[in-house]
Amino acid sequence: MSSSFRIPPVSPSEEIDLVAIFQALWRQKILIASVTVLVGALAAAYAFTTTPEYQVSSVLRPAAINELDALNRSGVYGLPAGEALNKVGASLESYDTRLSFFRSHQNLFKAFERPGRTLEQSFEEFNRNSISLILPDPKKADSLSAYIKLEMSYPKGIDGVAILNEFIEFAIDTERQQIGADLNVIIRNRLNEIEGKLKAARSGYEIDKEAKIASLTEADVLRRAQLQDELRALRVQLKTVRADRLALLNEAIGIAKSLGIKKPATPSSLGDSDRSGGASTIRTEINNQQIPLYFMGVDALEAEKNALLQRKSDDFTEGRIAQIAKELQLLQANRQIEVLNRRENEDLFLSNVEPLRAEEARLRNLNIDMSRLKLVTIDKQALEPLSPIKPKKALILLTRQSNTPNHAA
Repeated sequence: MSSSFRIPPVSPSEEIDLVAIFQALWRQKILIASVTVLVGALAAAYAFTTTPEYQVSSVLRPAAINELDALNRSGVYGLPAGEALNKVGASLESYDTRLSFFRSHQNLFKAFERPGRTLEQSFEEFNRNSISLILPDPKKADSLSAYIKLEMSYPKGIDGVAILNEFIEFAIDTERQQIGADLNVIIRNRLNEIEGKLKAARSGYEIDKEAKIASLTEADVLRRAQLQDELRALRVQLKTVRADRLALLNEAIGIAKSLGIKKPATPSSLGDSDRSGGASTIRTEINNQQIPLYFMGVDALEAEKNALLQRKSDDFTEGRIAQIAKELQLLQANRQIEVLNRRENEDLFLSNVEPLRAEEARLRNLNIDMSRLKLVTIDKQALEPLSPIKPKKALILLTRQSNTPNHAA
């Protein structure tokens, strides 16, 4: 629309004639009124026909220390409250988490569906323009504590409150499941590590047991061989002693025969045999010298010789032989080896594994209810907004009305 209304330029030296300006405007009053009405109508049409846009928000803060105490006291997975809040924030910002929520709650996103669009394309529109994550400014020190604020803008016809609240719960539950999965993996890895150490301890025990059995067997074999060698040597010694005794007896028999000693005698009695007399004499002889063997007389010497010749074994003459026989009998079976081989539950004899078994029992009985694990505190839930953020009807109408004269000019 054009207008022939022109205000003549005023030079700096001329004064502004307000009466002339007012008269010029009055002559164009119909045009100005028309333009005002048209612009107002257009502004009203825009303000009342544009789809209202609303905004909701939710604030998350770190959970209380006692909420994470069970997890932290497990000694397996440590999760400070601040780190838990960061994990939930990362999940809220994750593209995969948002897409999973979009897919599992399609009933909430019917308004985003368009003909010819794929599910992922519809999600792109929602993800790009609807949800924003707000973190505290690290440069500002006036923040009392860490927090995460999630804002969502949405047009009329969409249940934005339900979307935001359910999305937060979905993200928290997703992170809770991830922590539970991580906890199970860590416990399983630790149990595998403990089982490996127990297997190593069992292998070490088996090696030690076999080495001990081999050592005991070797000691028995060695001792048995030494005793048998000693036994053979003793028998040879006894045989030699018997042969030497026979030689002495033969020599003594020859001497006794030559002296005519048939019965046992003494040197003094041998000298008295040459004396005559019928009187009986009893003598007591004290002699500190050993009496030669031939004084035993031929009869005694012959009897001993015959006994030695008839002897088949000299073992009974040496007490050590009986002792050796006893030791050899004891070596027939090693009771310590038998006890080692008869052990049924050999895990009871493993050394230095008590801490491993205690830790294994603790990990297997570790029961943390992940469904009750509170990762964050929802300080403010999304609530139904009282008015839309767009369009601001009163502001639009006032702005249009104030700009109308200029447009007309």
